[in-house]
Amino acid sequence: MTIMQESNRTETVAAGSAARQVDAVLPPAGSLAGLDYVQALTAVALETLREVTLDRPGPVTAGGPAAVREAARRSLGGPLLPAEPAYPLETFRRFVRDYATWSVDVSHPAAVARMQCPPTPVAAAAELVVGILNQSLHAWESGPYALELERYVIRELGELVGYGPDAGGTITAGGSISNLMAVLAARDRVLAQRCGWRPFAQGLTGLDKRPVVLATDATHFSIGRAVGIVGLGEDMIVRVPSDELGRLLPEELERTLAGLPEDVVPVAAIACVGATDQGWVDDVAALAEVTRRHGVWLHADAAYGGGALFSPRLRPRLDGIAEADSVTLDLHKFGWTSATSGIFLVRDASVMTPLAQQTTTLNADDDAEAGFIGLYGSSVQATRRAEAFKIAVTMNALGRDGMAAMVDGCHDLACYAADRVEAEPALELAARPSMSTVLLRYRHDGDVDAFNGELRRQLMTRGVTLLARTRVRRPDGSSPVFLKLMLLNPATTTDELDRVIDDILATAADLERSAQASR
Repeated sequence: MTIMQESNRTETVAAGSAARQVDAVLPPAGSLAGLDYVQALTAVALETLREVTLDRPGPVTAGGPAAVREAARRSLGGPLLPAEPAYPLETFRRFVRDYATWSVDVSHPAAVARMQCPPTPVAAAAELVVGILNQSLHAWESGPYALELERYVIRELGELVGYGPDAGGTITAGGSISNLMAVLAARDRVLAQRCGWRPFAQGLTGLDKRPVVLATDATHFSIGRAVGIVGLGEDMIVRVPSDELGRLLPEELERTLAGLPEDVVPVAAIACVGATDQGWVDDVAALAEVTRRHGVWLHADAAYGGGALFSPRLRPRLDGIAEADSVTLDLHKFGWTSATSGIFLVRDASVMTPLAQQTTTLNADDDAEAGFIGLYGSSVQATRRAEAFKIAVTMNALGRDGMAAMVDGCHDLACYAADRVEAEPALELAARPSMSTVLLRYRHDGDVDAFNGELRRQLMTRGVTLLARTRVRRPDGSSPVFLKLMLLNPATTTDELDRVIDDILATAADLERSAQASR
């Protein structure tokens, strides 16, 4: 009996029956026998995912945190390492069913909480190939073609940003790691130029200057974490005054830099290219003029807003991004590849030299001279997945027109949702969407912040809609709570989007009736 035939048999044999013989050692996935297993397991996975999708009416199974914990207790209550090996197909089916049942369906039109795009079918299938072949990028012998594929992807994306032939970069585990690498690169380059100091080798102890990073209060939280990790200290972030939205103003950056004490060395300024709430973009070109005068590294955090690069309609909003010394992009946001698909780009690849200077068995000089070069020296990681594969196949499959249509489709959905919110007297729109985010809240006579917080929790507990929440800065200094629709699924229809807003209104009305009844 073949593996495929066995996978389709009726599961009537009890788990511990002596009639079932299970090999303790499975074949490697990439072997011929292993590929048979993978084919059977893939069929099981797709069949189970289809069943779960048909049975679930909303973007997540109803019940909230308590229900998820109880489901996990029931399905994961046994030992991680049972005494006896289990039958692979049945074990896999059980895990897939439970995992899918209690996962967020990112392809559902009401899954609008987070920056989790539904990946394209080619990206999902590419993940299977990457998992089977299990290449790495730290050494040539770990993944020779994968290395060339990453170099190709980085080169192409650098050109998309507007960088020249000296550019470089790496694929990362996401925007937080890309921002960490930006702060690391800025620290080493600027302190070497300004102080003759090599932090990667010498550390920071003994440096007679205080290195700082300049940012606004609206800068992404990952920058604070990065500054702490690289040893500068989160307290060494100098907050630059911003406008009412949180944008970094060139004149305020100039004033702040000019007013720093002599013992302070500014190593980096952080520009936002596509704020996650309202989508605004800093004037990168004007900021770059300031930072160059002062010898400061300018980093453009375009983890979300970088998607506009694919759209001729939205791309002009990112004019000047090529003036930044480094850029963060996340293609698991706008890009329709599965997580993780972070990108870190630098205008001058030589800035990554400190990472490559550490001599190991992975980068012997004679191997490098013969062309056996890995990518250990371009990343903070050694072993890395070949994430470039899914990026390359997705972009090749969609092409420029396809990527543009998907970005524009999400922007159009956001504009439609904003129109609908403005037409509803019970709802308030924070601002017209700049990219694909819509901020709204329900108008309530009492504590409007608390009410909208509870409204969000009720929607999620019922499994109706998954919303994010944020606070919106106001000119008067207040920051009220708003609910956030993050629209990253271009396949969503306007009718489906109407149902999301209808569910928000209906749930809010239920909450108000319950509150009135309890008075």
